[in-house]
Amino acid sequence: MWKRTTSLPVPMPEAFLGVERSLMGRHWLARSCDKRMALTIAQRLDVAEVVGRVLDARGITLENSLSFLNPTLKELLPDPNHLKDMDIASQRLTRAVMEGEKIAIFGDYDVDGATSSALLKQFLDHVGGKTQVIIPDRIKDGYGPNTRALLKLREEGVAVVVTVDCGTTSFEPIDAAMNAGLDVIVVDHHEAEASLPNAFAVINPNRLDDESPHGHLAAVGVTFLLIVAVNRALRVARWYNVCIEPDLMQWLDLVALGTVCDVVPLTGVNRALVKQGLKVMTKRTNLGLAALADVASIDEPPGAYHAGFILGPRINAGGRVGKSDLGTRLLSSNDKIESAEIAASLNTYNNERQEIEAKVLEEAIRQINKIEVQSASIVMAVGEGWHPGVIGIVASRLKEKFDRPSLVIALNERNGIGSGRSVSGVDLGSAVIAARQMGIITKGGGHAMAAGLSVDAERIEDLNFFLNERLATDLAGRPSVPGHYMDGALKIAGANLDLVETLAKVGPFGSGNPEPRFVITNALIVHADPVGKDQSHLRMSLSDETGKRLNAIAFRAVETDMGQALIHHGGAPFHVSGKIRINTWQGRSSVQILVDDATPVW
Repeated sequence: MWKRTTSLPVPMPEAFLGVERSLMGRHWLARSCDKRMALTIAQRLDVAEVVGRVLDARGITLENSLSFLNPTLKELLPDPNHLKDMDIASQRLTRAVMEGEKIAIFGDYDVDGATSSALLKQFLDHVGGKTQVIIPDRIKDGYGPNTRALLKLREEGVAVVVTVDCGTTSFEPIDAAMNAGLDVIVVDHHEAEASLPNAFAVINPNRLDDESPHGHLAAVGVTFLLIVAVNRALRVARWYNVCIEPDLMQWLDLVALGTVCDVVPLTGVNRALVKQGLKVMTKRTNLGLAALADVASIDEPPGAYHAGFILGPRINAGGRVGKSDLGTRLLSSNDKIESAEIAASLNTYNNERQEIEAKVLEEAIRQINKIEVQSASIVMAVGEGWHPGVIGIVASRLKEKFDRPSLVIALNERNGIGSGRSVSGVDLGSAVIAARQMGIITKGGGHAMAAGLSVDAERIEDLNFFLNERLATDLAGRPSVPGHYMDGALKIAGANLDLVETLAKVGPFGSGNPEPRFVITNALIVHADPVGKDQSHLRMSLSDETGKRLNAIAFRAVETDMGQALIHHGGAPFHVSGKIRINTWQGRSSVQILVDDATPVW
């Protein structure tokens, strides 16, 4: 196994509450905040001072604080035509609709791909387009468009193919399709190379020759800009004299779901798309989303948490361990019975996915525990027969556990399919693209925080060496103990409904706008009990010296050092960190803290 010399540790700032190494191995830090500016922001917005502190700590200025709290698409949505190739792509799709040409949508099998495919299909169907959707099988077809599938579409009379959430690095398949007379429009957001595929149009804010400031858009956000452009072109062409112009806002629930699940920064236009999209989601107009919320037992207005951690994983489950097209079919269905059936299937597949994931994760951790993690730039696990549908989730779990970029490879005979996740400040996507350019891997791409690849078995060690070398510089600038940032300390009495409702003004939370984290100080553990199907979660009741109680839960914590310390607390007080949320059960709301770390109070 590759090894490198450990660099000198990066000095850490002063620890919050003096916690230099918590039970989860983290260095607690206070988010930087100018208290005077925070108070000024709070007074200007007429909100609680804690909201001002949270905004200032996230770099929100006095000038943009109002638009941050109240983001509007009118103010933040850019002109679609600022993106390269958008004009020619929208004109081509407009012509295809008006002339009755067949249009195929070729999407990725994750949530961003499913929402992008469903969004484009819903719009084109509404305006009279003749559409069909192709979602490749993760195992049989792999990621992105393939030559065989594209040429078959041409034989079936398809005139235009739109690839969504894929296609930027699909050089050979797109070249073959274009030579066969098939117009291919790429709609993507993944990192691009200097050269682009020979497509009719490549719409991607991250292509190197595009100066768009909106490279943080998910693919579904780019797709939304495309339908805005096509809608405008159809209006100019007076197409709506013969059919009803759609209200594009009705599909923002799909945009919000894909944006949250792809973990792109919830800033700028993304913030407006998600905030408005969650409002649409509350109306339950999308039959598929409503059915999925029902099988997932969501009985409250959905937020970013529900989208990212409850709805998203179920939609993903189809592409991971079930049928790859189920997510798109669910989100574009206009049939209540069909929606209910697909939602039930996805829920079952999600349970199956969790079981498979747990087994692969256990084996991966066992492998990694045999190496010196602190001397590696990336942790890699390779398994014969591992299900390719769960390796991305396992990579994410490994990244969280070891605080290192991670890569998990599922081997099938002589070929491997890999999925990687990165940590802040380390660009994994560009490293994978570089590995493909050097011929180390056969396929690969992604963005800074996530990547996918295909590799021949005999080149895995070469890949390991290359990535360790490539990522070493980025990783050397990170501290040896990961930082854990806090927005403040609270007594149990301060963790109340008023606080949660006040902080909700800063939402939606996600990448680029982290949910506020607080420390409950000097908490006593009344009880700590393992719960869940596999007894891996920890449900607790916290108390202060007055007897005031606060419910708490720590997910996947029982086997951790933190979980064991909380279970065997011996009556000792703890500082407990986490996110304060409202828990609704049978119509009643109460406050609970989602615990992510703790330390004993010595």
